[in-house]
Amino acid sequence: MRCEDRLFEIYGKSPEGVTFSPYRICPIGAHSDHNLGKITGFAIDQGIHIAYRPKQNGVVEMTSLQFPKRAQWHIKEIGSKTGDWADYLRGATWALAKKYNLNVGLCGVIEGSLPIGGLSSSAAVILAFLDALCKVNRIHLEPFELIGIAFDAEKNYVGVNVGTLDQSCEVLSKKDHLLYLDCRDNQYELIPTNPNMKPYKIAIFFSGLEHSLAGSKYNMRVDELRSGVYALQAFAGMDYGKFNEANARDVDFEIYQAYKDRLPTTWARRCEHWYTEFKRVEAGAEAWRQGNLEEYGRLSFESGWSSIHNWESGAPEQIKLYEIMRETDGIYGGRFSGAGFKGCCMALIEPDKAEKIAEEVERKYLTAYPEMRGKYSFHLCDSADGVRI
Repeated sequence: MRCEDRLFEIYGKSPEGVTFSPYRICPIGAHSDHNLGKITGFAIDQGIHIAYRPKQNGVVEMTSLQFPKRAQWHIKEIGSKTGDWADYLRGATWALAKKYNLNVGLCGVIEGSLPIGGLSSSAAVILAFLDALCKVNRIHLEPFELIGIAFDAEKNYVGVNVGTLDQSCEVLSKKDHLLYLDCRDNQYELIPTNPNMKPYKIAIFFSGLEHSLAGSKYNMRVDELRSGVYALQAFAGMDYGKFNEANARDVDFEIYQAYKDRLPTTWARRCEHWYTEFKRVEAGAEAWRQGNLEEYGRLSFESGWSSIHNWESGAPEQIKLYEIMRETDGIYGGRFSGAGFKGCCMALIEPDKAEKIAEEVERKYLTAYPEMRGKYSFHLCDSADGVRI
């Protein structure tokens, strides 16, 4: 891998270890986890590698093959975020150091195997880095402890109002299984691929537009949903506390139905997405259990439609990709991948039609956006196991 070669070029020594965290997709369950909803998802066989060596002086020195400038800090003096790509790694150091005594730093090189945007590369970077930092400090983390530390880093250090969808998919997933997770209590099920299910591959259509959740409208959308929930609690005479503690999961669908017409239009749309997505996840998990890939795909397309019209996410290029996917033969279903602000789309497709699908989607997309030639890309993936520390 290039990260190993680059580490040797910089330090004149081979890595002592290489960690890997997979990317993830969420065909149904988007924009739900931050309000304690349910999700379905997979880890995929592409992701983040970090080649590393320990540094006994406690210094962390990281280089990325995707971003310029080397980042450096000490495990005892992390400091505040600086707004660069390494904030996710500083946040991981900060979150781990709150629970464990860190003595050993590391030097490392990060390599991503797919373009950035929509596959939760931020969570994958955090998890791969935590793996390396734990190994050099001889720390073992159980799965939900790892998820919690990665979540703490991204939400409370970097400042993105995420839920635990990304981290959970990248840790708990199992190859050839659908992860069905309740974000309220972390109860989950790994639903095996039904032996009667039609074959499928995971297709990634990268729009050519990179994104950052911290710089997108992601946080605003979460606040708009929470505003709607807060108002519903007031209308219904429910007890409520601090604004940031309001969660859609604590307000029954029947209450939403009774008072939704009193909400401002924007808040109502955010709530409409959350409540209908909750129902789609439950229906999708059952469809997968029954081996009904067509129904699961239909629900994923429906999830994408709601993300455009109710959650109001998606750059024009991404919306165009979604529309092309819907009219392409051999695609069971798909949607934006990630928050839906630039990035990529994902789809479950018929394997024997992969080449034709790739050609058709590329032709139509580049006809609409010729300036994306050389930036747009297609990738064929499989499900994978999650990271383990």
